[in-house]
Amino acid sequence: MPRPSASRRNNEPRGVAATKVFLNLPYDQEFTGLFLAYIAGLSALGLSPRTTLEIPGGERRLDRILDLIRRCPSSVHDLSRIDTPRFNMPFELGLAVACQKIESPEQKWLVFAAGRGRIEKALSDLGGTDVYIHYGRPSGVFAELTNAFVRSRRRATVNQMGRVFAGLQDALPGMKHDAGTTSCFKARVFEDLCILASKLSDLYVV
Repeated sequence: MPRPSASRRNNEPRGVAATKVFLNLPYDQEFTGLFLAYIAGLSALGLSPRTTLEIPGGERRLDRILDLIRRCPSSVHDLSRIDTPRFNMPFELGLAVACQKIESPEQKWLVFAAGRGRIEKALSDLGGTDVYIHYGRPSGVFAELTNAFVRSRRRATVNQMGRVFAGLQDALPGMKHDAGTTSCFKARVFEDLCILASKLSDLYVV
């Protein structure tokens, strides 16, 4: 499987802004499969995944995270690991909710999880919110993304998303090697995954 070129995605063509989806996910190796599933699924739907992996550290990091959330019409918050001390994730969900309530009523935020019970116990304020349950499986992520983004410009099937996902899995070891890392949760690797996912989506999704 050919790997994407090192070209940057900073010079986005017109109209791409409307497709951006902010991903709020746990960055740990056990989540690698679902991480790839979100990139594959969103790309197959013609959407552009964005994460805080793109943001360098520094004093203004929080400002940059808030700005990224503001610039994404939609955000996906996977709270599968809400039972562990991962305070950044509910915090970023709170930022997205605040942006939608105070600044941009047209923005939407979506909550995904492996199961329903933990969310209700840990974040009771989300009572009444529809939670997309993927049961910890890539196929579950694909199915729930098709429901969450039913009005997306591409009508990708779960099977087509799976083909994009398989391509990312095959290419990931080489991408990590090229980036000099053992983790997929690095800015360079994330960018390469998104570029390849877009190319594979053009190939597999009619």
